[in-house]
Amino acid sequence: MAERYDSGEASGEASGEASGEATGEGFHRGLGLLDATNLVAGAMIGSGIFIVSQDIAAHLGGPGWVLVAWLVTALMTVVVALSYGELAAMFPQAGGQYVYLREAYSPLWGFLYGWTLFMVIQSGSIAAVGMAFAKYLGGVPGFGWVGSRTWLWHGADLGGGHVQIGVSTANLVAVVVIVALTWANALTLEAGRWVQNVFTAAKLVSLVGVAAVGLLLGRSDAALSTGDFWAARDASGPLAGGALLAALGVAMVGSMFAADAWNNVTFVAGEVKNPRRNVPLSLVLGAGGVTLLYLLVNVAYLNLLPFQALVDAPEQRVAAAAMSRVVPWGGLAISAVVMVSTFGCLNGMILSGPRLYWAMARDGLFFEAAGRLSQKGRVPATALWVQAAWSCVLTLSGTYNDLLDYVIFAALLFYVMTVIGIYVLRRRAPDLARPYRAWGYPVAPAAYVIAASTMMAVLLIHKPLYTWPGLGIVALGAPVYLIWRGVGRKPAPASALD
Repeated sequence: MAERYDSGEASGEASGEASGEATGEGFHRGLGLLDATNLVAGAMIGSGIFIVSQDIAAHLGGPGWVLVAWLVTALMTVVVALSYGELAAMFPQAGGQYVYLREAYSPLWGFLYGWTLFMVIQSGSIAAVGMAFAKYLGGVPGFGWVGSRTWLWHGADLGGGHVQIGVSTANLVAVVVIVALTWANALTLEAGRWVQNVFTAAKLVSLVGVAAVGLLLGRSDAALSTGDFWAARDASGPLAGGALLAALGVAMVGSMFAADAWNNVTFVAGEVKNPRRNVPLSLVLGAGGVTLLYLLVNVAYLNLLPFQALVDAPEQRVAAAAMSRVVPWGGLAISAVVMVSTFGCLNGMILSGPRLYWAMARDGLFFEAAGRLSQKGRVPATALWVQAAWSCVLTLSGTYNDLLDYVIFAALLFYVMTVIGIYVLRRRAPDLARPYRAWGYPVAPAAYVIAASTMMAVLLIHKPLYTWPGLGIVALGAPVYLIWRGVGRKPAPASALD
């Protein structure tokens, strides 16, 4: 990987721009390269890798195409992470992607991302992963009372049962976990860092174990051993040409969700030591390592399960079904692994998102109180609790898959815009220091933009129930931006390029 650092700019804390205290941000730089990499990996590895392969298999109908979906996801994720490295090194401050969009386009586009992150992407992901934690807890002996259809209060079913109004025991568990982790992160950065490192290490070891078991103890009736490897079909019949491409795009919603949240480390750049070097490196190491591990884990699933067993995995618990084929207690072990994984993933997302809301508040584009740090812990405690409140509302409002669809389309939209922002800033600010330059520029970033835009078009056509409302949420941010600006009475945030 062609990583190029300018030694004069990589000193991080030696420069005023790289030091939170020197620029008035007030954050404590307590995260090293290992911490930042663990944040990337920990935020990425949640529930998706243990669940979504079932939905991918159902959409594509053949083991070869399941692996293609994960391989394309891995390539797209690594390329976009490498591209973000350039922006992370240019703007090593709290807020990350919000700052990149603000500087490349305008304060409006930065706000639209922050608004969508708060309304859907971050809060929706927290809600979805919290529900996944509860789903797997329900599979542990003694916790069978936890479930999305075990109601504490059930109001009504709308849309033929697709939308359910009520509060289930799974909703309650998810809310409790979100509140508990928010409380821990509102204490100090050290508390959140400790939780993140411990749980990331545990789930990395667990995933390596799953991959090793599947690769070494394959079964003769597994998907990789029998049947047509390149079969492609869905409920309507065989897939080919444009229909296969559309099915691949829809199926990749799951794999993209599982590989998302790698960009969260950019939000906390104000607390990373030597951020011009460590943030780009953490993106490369974290995203690259996790996506490779994901691919190996899916080979393991296909080496243990017949393909139809993958499609029919109860409650989408693919990993549990695969491990149960090896040892009778495999399902219980995987339930424990998933709970550890989702717990660590929730911590990473809960920790990072409020740093972006803090940056927005400092620009006058979010609640003023969210722009203050706690006196003792130097963390954005108010922003943490605001995020928790909205995440809990989303937890009570829909199912895991509903939230997943909203999250991926909105995230892809801003990933594309941010990568295009690299080209914009190369033209607008050619002399701005770039300690790291995007790998493969201009071809690799352009390839990502084309691939992600194609997937977005497929989702708009084939999943309109969720993608169009998601686009509407982004658009709704425009009048909200005017409200925050006081209908023109507040000046626009200053640009670092002025």
